[in-house]
Amino acid sequence: MDIFDSVNGDSFAKAQPLAARMRPETLADYVGQSKIVGEKSLLRNAIEEDRLGSLILYGPPGSGKTTLAQIIAKTTAAEFVKLSAVSAGIGDIKRVVEEAKDRLRFYERRTILFIDEIHRFNKSQQDALLPAVESGLVTFIGATTENPFFEVNKALISRARIYPLEPLAREDIVEILRRALADAERGLGSYRVEVGEDVLAALAELSGGDARVALNGLEMAVSSTPGDENGVRRPTVAAVEESLQKKQVRYDKGGDAHYDVVSAFIKSMRGSDPDAAIHWLARMIEAGEDMEFVARRIMICAAEDVGLADPNALTVAAAAFQALRAIGLPEARIPLAEAVIYVALAPKSNAVIVAIDEALNDVRKKNIGEVPPHLRDAHHKGVKALGHGVGYRYPHDFANNMVAQAYLPAPLAGKVYYRPSGNGREVRIAEWLEKIRKELKPE
Repeated sequence: MDIFDSVNGDSFAKAQPLAARMRPETLADYVGQSKIVGEKSLLRNAIEEDRLGSLILYGPPGSGKTTLAQIIAKTTAAEFVKLSAVSAGIGDIKRVVEEAKDRLRFYERRTILFIDEIHRFNKSQQDALLPAVESGLVTFIGATTENPFFEVNKALISRARIYPLEPLAREDIVEILRRALADAERGLGSYRVEVGEDVLAALAELSGGDARVALNGLEMAVSSTPGDENGVRRPTVAAVEESLQKKQVRYDKGGDAHYDVVSAFIKSMRGSDPDAAIHWLARMIEAGEDMEFVARRIMICAAEDVGLADPNALTVAAAAFQALRAIGLPEARIPLAEAVIYVALAPKSNAVIVAIDEALNDVRKKNIGEVPPHLRDAHHKGVKALGHGVGYRYPHDFANNMVAQAYLPAPLAGKVYYRPSGNGREVRIAEWLEKIRKELKPE
């Protein structure tokens, strides 16, 4: 039977996508997420015993959130109602709540309300749902690709348990693909198709942990591959790569992945790992991140984490920022990478940020006094009569171009903010600073 032959009167091309046809219907068929739905897990037991509380399923696309909700729908004795936050409004929520009241009053039947993409509900819409969840009138299940702690009302979060789903592992994706190839009823098992292990591995790698992408990529690769003289289709790795175009990079510039990747990027530079830092830079470039934002992070890291241990790090980072503005991508990836590697390999010191933050803390919280009279501006006519500038000692009139006198306000006399580390240039700075402080110690 050829892949485009009719099936029950409908052509293969007009059938549901493979990913939709292959959705598991029971927990026994569910692949992956063993941490939350594995044998004897709390969530699995709650589903099997039909005693679910409100919960939020949080994870990337294709990780199994909606599939898990559909399994719950087939398992529970409660009425399962599904809304999509993309199209539903407050009116829909109120209707579901009223129906839930009647259902409980007249039939003693519970209601489970599943809201897909809950992060798309605004505050008012989420607030409209809260009383019914709080009273137990409805059991709420939400699904979201965005961090619920950012996107869902705190009151709603406090009444629901959050279950994080991870991108599916490669072996999970391969298992799902094998099932699709073997399933004659819903998958590709009734067609003459032979798929090598290298093709399955490529699909698992390129899908980025997204089962939907992997299954639909398999279907496209198979459908676009002509049969041999015996009608057998053997899709290649090249066909898979063409069907997926490029690897799926899980990255949302306005969401959780954005913050996680940027955090990993900065921590890799701070941790002196140039290979990891370059990886995160490449991921952000590929995902279309705002490169000026990235360049600013590099400059901040150069000042905060390298500081005066290697003052040139900030110069290199600033030059990369200017190069980005001057030449743009893709060429600017080179100076950006140069700056990232330089900052990652530079000796580290946070003495500068410690100094300014301690000084700011004192300014905000302590009695910091007034500007000492001898340091005040004495250019205006008549201010010398007030003592402004009187007694100021001009450093260039003294040996080594420095002279001991009070520069801090009286309440902070003797305060030390800058304490150089023992790394890089700050070794020499520390020696020079010790000499300066001895020389400038007020008499």
